[in-house]
Amino acid sequence: MCYVLVTPAKNEELYIQKTLDSVVAQEIRPLRWVIVSDGSTDRTDMIVSRYAEQHAFIRLVRRESGTHDFRSKVQAFEAGCKELEDVSYEFIGNLDADIELPTDYYSQLLQRFAGDGKLGLAGGTRRDRCGESFVRVRFSEFSIGGAYQLFRRSCYEDIGGYQALEFGGEDMVAGIMARHLGWTVRGFADLEVLHHRPTGIAQGNVARCGFRNGLKNHAIGYHPLFESLKLLRAWRPAEVLHNLSEFAGFTFAAMRGKGFCVPGPVVKSLRAEQLKRLRAVTLRYRAPGVGTSESSQVTRRSVNS
Repeated sequence: MCYVLVTPAKNEELYIQKTLDSVVAQEIRPLRWVIVSDGSTDRTDMIVSRYAEQHAFIRLVRRESGTHDFRSKVQAFEAGCKELEDVSYEFIGNLDADIELPTDYYSQLLQRFAGDGKLGLAGGTRRDRCGESFVRVRFSEFSIGGAYQLFRRSCYEDIGGYQALEFGGEDMVAGIMARHLGWTVRGFADLEVLHHRPTGIAQGNVARCGFRNGLKNHAIGYHPLFESLKLLRAWRPAEVLHNLSEFAGFTFAAMRGKGFCVPGPVVKSLRAEQLKRLRAVTLRYRAPGVGTSESSQVTRRSVNS
């Protein structure tokens, strides 16, 4: 079982060396790793070039782009895929340039793909840098961050690859479409990666990030009830502000009559899935013993993605 990786990177000199070191240290290395410098103006290219000279599987591609938005990242990923046309592989991974992986990350994922022929998309979970420490994000087995996704090649081709979306969320749409087409999508809580770049929330942009997430969730086709009930899982002040802003963004998009970025049947499938998850959460609340801190944590995580 062999895999390849593509990494879009723009001005990642502060973080990319950790990513490079962690891939070089993998128990099973990729056949090829294409790092696409998306108009970088810092030392990113120089750092990658140094590693490429030492490791034949690393290839640097320079792409000039006028902007660096969500669509640009997908376009950079596609540029990297073109450098894989002469490679025979079974799995393709998307890896961000600010992620540090455990040495067995891909060997573990490949084992799990080998054990499930319907597994089309898999990945672990992450800890985000917050000051001098790393904080575990809410885990959901239904949603895998695009920063560390691994696809079965046939699944990636079935969904038509990533979609370039105005508000991002291409990783979420990939998972939604994969499930819609009958593939299994699975996140594994025991495979943790470290995300070194501080998130928008960690940097204080809580309201802006939340509002943008709301726009994104509406464009993807989230069920209004599912989006509304996500407000209930926040208890810390920053989370409350984020979720309120997210709901405001979702409502704003709905009131403007914005359409969905995915096909109608896929939206219908997603909403049915979300309502099923809400019913499961309701049953957990009604079950004897629910109310303990452990049960509440499971419930909060189940309504996340």
